[in-house]
Amino acid sequence: MPSYRRFLTVVFVVPVFLIGCEGSDPRLQQSGPAAGTMEEEAQPPSDWEVWLVDQSDSAEEGGFGGMLYVWDGADLHGILTATETNAPEPSERIDLAEATSTLCMEETGANPVRPHMLLFNPQGSHAALAFVVSGHVAILEASTRTPVACFRMSPGAGGAQQAHAAFPTADGRHLLVANQNGKLLERIDTDWASGTFEHNTAATLDLARGETPSGALREDPELRPDNAPICPVIDESGRLSWVTLRGGGLFVVDVRATPMEIVAEYDRYTVKGNGCGGVEALGAMFVNSGGAPINLGGEPHPHLQLHGFDVYRFPVDGYDPTAGSNRPEPQVIFTAEGERDSHGMVAVGGHLWVMDRHADVAEVFAIETGDHVTTVELNGALTTNAAPDLVDRSPDGDLLVVALRGPTPLTGDPHNATGESPGLGIIRVLGDGSSGELSAIAPVTNIRNGTEFADPHAVRVRRR
Repeated sequence: MPSYRRFLTVVFVVPVFLIGCEGSDPRLQQSGPAAGTMEEEAQPPSDWEVWLVDQSDSAEEGGFGGMLYVWDGADLHGILTATETNAPEPSERIDLAEATSTLCMEETGANPVRPHMLLFNPQGSHAALAFVVSGHVAILEASTRTPVACFRMSPGAGGAQQAHAAFPTADGRHLLVANQNGKLLERIDTDWASGTFEHNTAATLDLARGETPSGALREDPELRPDNAPICPVIDESGRLSWVTLRGGGLFVVDVRATPMEIVAEYDRYTVKGNGCGGVEALGAMFVNSGGAPINLGGEPHPHLQLHGFDVYRFPVDGYDPTAGSNRPEPQVIFTAEGERDSHGMVAVGGHLWVMDRHADVAEVFAIETGDHVTTVELNGALTTNAAPDLVDRSPDGDLLVVALRGPTPLTGDPHNATGESPGLGIIRVLGDGSSGELSAIAPVTNIRNGTEFADPHAVRVRRR
């Protein structure tokens, strides 16, 4: 019988971690013409906030932790309405080497390392924070920033256990976890209202061993040579997940089945590897693919190319495990040649924005037609190497917030993920969402022995 665990909310006092100060840093200055001429005045707290996670170690010894930064939405809106405004300081700085690491050590016997992806449950009451190196998933009560549960994913391929990302389902029933190097898709069953969570190992789907519905090997040297899951993007019903794979190919998975089941299979020639963006809009699921890591070593790398930027449109229904491979066929709406690396994705104003952390741009598409609308250059007065990664939007869609990578990438590979301006990028959305500009950067820093290790990756907007 499954054993459910109840966690009581405990408030921890978290020490402040030092970050850079405002002043002469040019990244703090607003770029471009002012959005308006309203006089600066104190604004009441907004009904939304932004969470940004720096995945660099914050513990003085031991190599673990990380920093969570929180900005109030009203402060970020100040750059849109004031004539001269610096990017705001975060309202909170929370050291993940403290309460979160303490709970994870108590629950799993190990410290959490490299906080990489963060998403909120549908109500915004809790956050799921995945630690990619150690394989932990910490659940935080959002309003108090208090950790209430911590799990460590199962040993998988070669004994590896990782948690690259933990995606909550829209129906509130599950967290879907990409155990990357373990090559497992795992599930945490969730009851957010009662604070009850279970790591349901009976639901685990092994992506490296076994056969697909068509009888092919799940991990196959030709079809799908490296089935490390990257991002398990979930539809609005909470039933289906589009699971991107490191070496190329993709599985559509029934999340509610126990164990979870593959209902559609795609090879690496149909869907390239390393996708992490996913947006459902107008009856379609948009998924991307990106550049390949080069640090796997050993045999020649199975990804078709070191760089990549592709955007696919999948239907959200009509999946039949008896239909054979690559069915239904996705539509490729965009492919970019050259040194590119597609990553974060967000929808705003009828348009799809896709970040390119190598080319330092955002590509914008019309959701209805799939047409490419424009390329937004992010380098300029504020930075010459933006390295935009994950991205989210304000509730009213007038600005985007994007994690800008640092000069010492701690995940991904330097050939794609190196930036010069680690922090929160604030993009002013123009017109109907078809264009915009990088208006400000709120920097974060973590200098150790003269080296800047700050490396933001996770960013998410939360409605209060």
